[in-house]
Amino acid sequence: MAKASRPGLSKTRLCPPLTSEEAARFNTAFLQDVAANIRAAGSAADVKGYMAFGPPGSEPFFWGILPEGIGLLECWLPNFGDCLFSAITQQLDRGHRAAVVLNSDSPTLPTSLLVETAQVLARPGDRAVLGPSTDGGYYLLGLKAPHRRMFENIDWSTERVARQTLERAREIGLSVHTLPAWYDVDDADALRTVHAELCADISFAADLVPHRAEKTAALLHALIDGTDLIERLHTAHAGVVERAAE
Repeated sequence: MAKASRPGLSKTRLCPPLTSEEAARFNTAFLQDVAANIRAAGSAADVKGYMAFGPPGSEPFFWGILPEGIGLLECWLPNFGDCLFSAITQQLDRGHRAAVVLNSDSPTLPTSLLVETAQVLARPGDRAVLGPSTDGGYYLLGLKAPHRRMFENIDWSTERVARQTLERAREIGLSVHTLPAWYDVDDADALRTVHAELCADISFAADLVPHRAEKTAALLHALIDGTDLIERLHTAHAGVVERAAE
């Protein structure tokens, strides 16, 4: 699920500590790393990759940044749940036996979790796979059939999303395989986490091997060498700690 990179419109929750231009560059790096991760999973499981994108007309942006073999699905609707459902149905309409929606801001998501998703969905019988995010949302949802109910009455962009999605599954009697939690890089705290993971070898989860996220790592190193990014990250963290103390 991807938006074209545009300063002032991309990853705005990362500003500050990032500038709008830097946030747009990270959006691009995340998209490239997610695409590379999907391709890596495809070497170990039957996986085909797409970017469900918007806004309409931004195909040239994606053609310019994505590797060969990643298709495009236009999904630009007013309701986010409708966007997700459209991405699911478009994949199934193309003849795939299962469909997955994956976020675009978890560049270090372990490839093993994508492989596990494909393997679980390949088993007989209807089921779902859910990858919960640490903020209460989800980074991944896989389905074998177009269950619209899974996207209805969900409080999108809140900490209730994963819980409500599991409730919808129970309502329709759908078995759910739950993956380990992972994080989205959508605020300053998460930016520090991905910096620690890629630049200081501090693992987010000791029992999982993170994706190398080469584009994100290269951008982090370039900004660390050429700007005051480290100081900005520390300043943002100090501000959060101070507000919490109050």
